[in-house]
Formats: sequence, structure tokens, C-alpha cells
Amino acid sequence: MTTTGARVPFTVGHRTVTRVAGPLIIVDGMDGVGYGELVEIETGDGPVREGQVLELDRSLAVVQVFGGTAGIGRRETSVLTRGRAARTGVGTDYFGRVLDGAGRPRDNGPQPVPDDYRHVNGLPLNPITRAHPDQFIETGVSAIDGLTTLVRGQKLPIFSGAGLPANSLAARIAAQARVPGDDGEVVVIFAAMGVTRREAEFFRTEFLTGGAAARSVLLLNLADDPTIERLLTPRVALTMAEYLAFEQHRHVLVVMTDMTAYCEALREISAAREEMPGRRGYPGYMYTDLASLYERAGRVRGGAGSLTQLMILTMPDDDITHPIPDLTGYITEGQIVLSRELDRQGIQPPIDVLPSLSRLMNAGIGVGKTRDDHRGLADQLYACYARGREVRRLMSIVGESGLPTEDRCYLAFAAAFERTYLGQGPARRTLTETLDVGWQLLAPFPAAELKRVSAEQLAHYHHEASVTATDA
Repeated sequence: MTTTGARVPFTVGHRTVTRVAGPLIIVDGMDGVGYGELVEIETGDGPVREGQVLELDRSLAVVQVFGGTAGIGRRETSVLTRGRAARTGVGTDYFGRVLDGAGRPRDNGPQPVPDDYRHVNGLPLNPITRAHPDQFIETGVSAIDGLTTLVRGQKLPIFSGAGLPANSLAARIAAQARVPGDDGEVVVIFAAMGVTRREAEFFRTEFLTGGAAARSVLLLNLADDPTIERLLTPRVALTMAEYLAFEQHRHVLVVMTDMTAYCEALREISAAREEMPGRRGYPGYMYTDLASLYERAGRVRGGAGSLTQLMILTMPDDDITHPIPDLTGYITEGQIVLSRELDRQGIQPPIDVLPSLSRLMNAGIGVGKTRDDHRGLADQLYACYARGREVRRLMSIVGESGLPTEDRCYLAFAAAFERTYLGQGPARRTLTETLDVGWQLLAPFPAAELKRVSAEQLAHYHHEASVTATDA
């Protein structure tokens, strides 16, 4: 949270700290203080810390301390009110910078000069002014561009498991993303929550040593940073993004990792406040809290900018029914699921396309947006791969020799699809290359087997792919 600029005079000093509980303090005599207001905590023998009012009950206030409560005592502590809510600086001077979870410089550089300050909770968009997302974003990853297409203004989570390369996939998408037909570059704001120092160094290297440095902002909340700061990190990132998207008319991609760490912090704060727990100990309002972040994505009618979100969450025990992925799936518009089995086979990126989904895909593909065969080809690839996976399970029972010739064709397709289409490695593919690879994989099938594409598309693309395969 950037608080530089004109200093707001403090109005009242309160010295009655009645209790310290985890990252929270309970203060008496807080009459006239507002919900969400910023405060400063002075201990007399240490640095001044910032906090925010979470709850009010008559003259009592629950204050979350951003720097942690270590060293805070009940007698010598003063709580000073600021008379305003939490806000952050916004503007292009933050490009190429590494910040902490509260928006302060972490790269030993000078304090950025903001264009303005904005409330970290943002301003909700009027539903009437929202434009339906319908413009394709090319990520360079075939499994996404071809089968789970990302569109501008969408919120699409990546469901990962412990040890899977979700962070490298997100960094890759952020570096490669572009909007076809638009000369403007995609601005990337990357918010990392609860990451290790090794992961933080990886993100620094990926974003600040490549070509994306001039259009990126990196917010790092480390695992040993105060838990309460973790709740602030995505809000600071989204506030910066909203300014760039809706006032500077830029295309902004916000990547947030790991939302599981965010929800764990939410649970810790809820326990410290002694609230009634919900499913698996998470607070009952976690759905509302996550929605307040995810729903800040979108486009505005008449505006050229867009705010797109990619959020990564690690599913505990690879359980997609866990409250965090479960609630996220209700709020967002699809999901990209990473597969541990594909990862073990060395297929990178290990995206399992069968449970993956983009609910806005149809709005962003087709004639005038991508290519006329995009929808039909995606359906056909999905159907053939699903059949191939089913045959693979059957083969484990009857053996390959017990399979009919037709099933062996689908079995070979599934292996080639994983090896060639999904396992593209570090190379970037254009959408045209992705679609052409799909048709080449379908070339061994007779036209009568391909029922998900039109006769015109078969005549054009399947014949062309078959000729190419024969020549090869």
C-alpha cells in the first residue's frame, strides 16, 4: 500500500489496547473511527506500523496490523487514526518495478511517482456499463488457444497441484500474451502471495530480464512476510490494473498466485477474530471475499481497455472439490486443470483438456475473430481424445491385441495428441499453427469419422492436412 505524498494529519491518539490476538489488536476508545479506516500503531521502541480497522462495536475496534504484532504490548502502544481508508498509488511509473505485497518498493529503487491514489477495494462497475468479453487473447499455448480459449475481460483460474509447473505456465502466458490485430502490448501485473524466496527469484528473472519488463509490475508477498499483508496484495494489484485498463485504456492481464495461500491467510485472520468457521475451517464469507476480487475483471462499453485475470490455486491433495477450487469455479468463467500424470510423462505444459473449460470461448472465436473452423476443430479434437482415453483404460483390461482396428487408431491419436499438441515444449505457437497441428493429427482418420466439423471445413482443411501428411 503506497502512502507517500501529502501526509494526512492524525486526528486522535488512542492508548487503550485491550488485547493482542495473532495479527490483530483490539482497541478501546475508538469513537468516530470508520470501518476500513487506516491507522498507525506506535510502540515507542520500534518502527511505526500500519493497520486497518476490520470491525467496530461501539467504542471497540478490531485492527489488523500489516507489519505483524510481534513486540506490541498493551501499555506502551498508541493507535493513531488517519481519517481515510487504505489506498495505493497508480500509474505507469510502476512499470518494471518489484514491490512488496503492500505496494512498497522491494527492489531498492526510488519510490515510484504515482499519477494518482486509489482505494484498494476499487469501485464496482455498473453492470449496465459492462461489455461482454468477446475478443480473443493469443497466449501461444495450443491447449489454451485451441481448446480453452482466453478472451479479454475474462477471469480464468488454473487449478494446479503441489509440485506442478503452474507458476512457469503463468509466467509464460504473461510473457507471450498478445491481442491479434491490436498494436498495443498487454500490460502484466503479477501478484505473488506466500511464495518462497526461490520462487520470488524465479519471477524476478522471468519478468524483469525479458522483453516484458517495460510493461510489467511485480508484487511479491513472501512466505515470511506478515500474513495480513497477503490479504492486501491482490487488492493493490487489481487497483493498479483498474486504473490502467479503465482510465488509461490498456489491455491488462493480472496474474495472481497462489490463491490457496490467500485463503489460508483469510482463515487465519478469521480464527484470530474467533468467527464461526465454515467448511474445513474457512470463513463462511470466503465466497463473497473471493468474488470481490474476481469480479473486478471485465471490459467497459465504449472503452478500449480490458482487465483479464488468471489466478492460480493449488488444490490441497489434488482435490478439485476442496472449498477453494469449488468456490472459485462458481465465480469464474471456466478453469484450466493441470495433470500430474501428464507431468510425470514429461509433457509440458501438462494441461488436461478434458476437465478444462472456457465458458466464454464461443464468444471469442469464429469468423472475423480467429478462424471459421476453430469451434468445429476443437470439438472434434476433444471427442477423439476423449475416445482415445477411454480406449486406453479398456486396453489396461483386455490388452492392445484385443482392441479392434478402429480403437487402435484412437489410441494412437491420443498418444500423438499428448506428445505433439499438448506437449509443445517451450516453443510459442500462433493460433494458425495450433489449428494446423490439430488438422494434421486428424489426417489419419477417414472423413466419415469426423462428424464434429462441417463438410466445407473437411473439404478444405482435412484434405489439405491429409496431403501434407502424405508428402511427409
